[in-house]
Amino acid sequence: MQLIRHALIYTGAEEGRIIHNGAVAIDGAFIKEVGEDSVLAARYPEAEALDAGGKLCMPGLINAHEHIYSEFARGCAFPGGPSHGFLDVLEKVWWPLDRALSKEDIYYSALCAYIECIKNGVTTVIDHHAGYGAIEGSLSEIAKAADQTGVRTCLCCEVSDRDGFSKCRKAIDENASFIEETARKNSSMQKALFGLHASFTLSEETLQAVRRANESGAGYHVHIAEGAYDEKDCEEKYGCSIVERFEKEGILGPSTIAAHCIHISEKDMGILKDTDTMVVHNPESNMNNAVGSPNVLAMYDRGITLGLGTDGYGQDMLRSMQTAAILQKYRHGEPARGTGEAESLLFSGNPEIVRRIFGVSAGNLKEGAAADIILMNYAPFTPLNENTVESHLLFGLTGALTDTVLINGRLVMQGRKVLTVDEEAIDREARKLAEGLWQRIR
Repeated sequence: MQLIRHALIYTGAEEGRIIHNGAVAIDGAFIKEVGEDSVLAARYPEAEALDAGGKLCMPGLINAHEHIYSEFARGCAFPGGPSHGFLDVLEKVWWPLDRALSKEDIYYSALCAYIECIKNGVTTVIDHHAGYGAIEGSLSEIAKAADQTGVRTCLCCEVSDRDGFSKCRKAIDENASFIEETARKNSSMQKALFGLHASFTLSEETLQAVRRANESGAGYHVHIAEGAYDEKDCEEKYGCSIVERFEKEGILGPSTIAAHCIHISEKDMGILKDTDTMVVHNPESNMNNAVGSPNVLAMYDRGITLGLGTDGYGQDMLRSMQTAAILQKYRHGEPARGTGEAESLLFSGNPEIVRRIFGVSAGNLKEGAAADIILMNYAPFTPLNENTVESHLLFGLTGALTDTVLINGRLVMQGRKVLTVDEEAIDREARKLAEGLWQRIR
């Protein structure tokens, strides 16, 4: 039994409680009780104490759409020159990068990404991998990095026609193999989805092959209408929207993540709602790629399950939430909207996505929830209570304030020091690998 003591507690959106001088009792991998410090200290006198020293205690954060493979792109001078349009970004940056990745690159990129997640208070990552230079066994390399760092993760491998039938088939097989592997392990720490790129790189024949390979009926993780080109291509080839196409193909549903959903119609939103498909918004990436801004408020008002991700644009989910809020205000010209909705994506939508995929309660501090907990170096100079916590989340907190992290009851960082791996040694090796990767891309 562990007991986090002397904490300023925010329980998460489900209960929304603020407890001054609170405590969290942890029994193994799960939260036993949350309450007043004096009460829990008396109730659990034999528990191993972790003194929070007044730090803000919150649920571990969740990234619902990430691209771990992109870590080594940081600083790389890609040879194609400036990109003009989203398809150009794919052809000049991301596809050359993933074609050049080796298995060792993938493993160390994952280690670096998971370390950054921990240091930003992110305890669960739902990743969408692309690495057409080394497909077979790639997900096991990422899974190994997740095991070593201690991060809860869900993985998939991107299926695409863009590099021909052979590699497409290998990506299909990689998904099927890893789905079977995670099913055998039956662990709440690692799960799998079936990864698909986007409609414009997925032929009817490929989707048929995917359905045949997906014998377990796993959910899918797919990009939908991220760029206007994707939607236009689908209309021209198939005479329908991407959402309509994927509904016909059996891709949508309550276990499927549809990332982005920028260029979709009201009718498409109705289909996403009716199929109970999960949609993940990635505001910083969308802005960086100049692909547009989804109508998050309209989807929110329809009751679509909405989560939040970074799409490879860093690991700070609090910054992503803050960007989501101001982006919707800007898009709609409505300062009264966006704030509560953005908080809901991170603290309500993402926990619901984790519940569906992992089968555990996470993203809230309550009895029976996974003990994914972070302590933040945040001493507010204005009152923090149930009425003001939203403002503190949006204007006061950043991932870099994370001091201590527990995942599944395991202490993985304390005093900003990652305890599960040798961060300095990993960084040294990663720099060598990144330099080699950049040379191959050039």
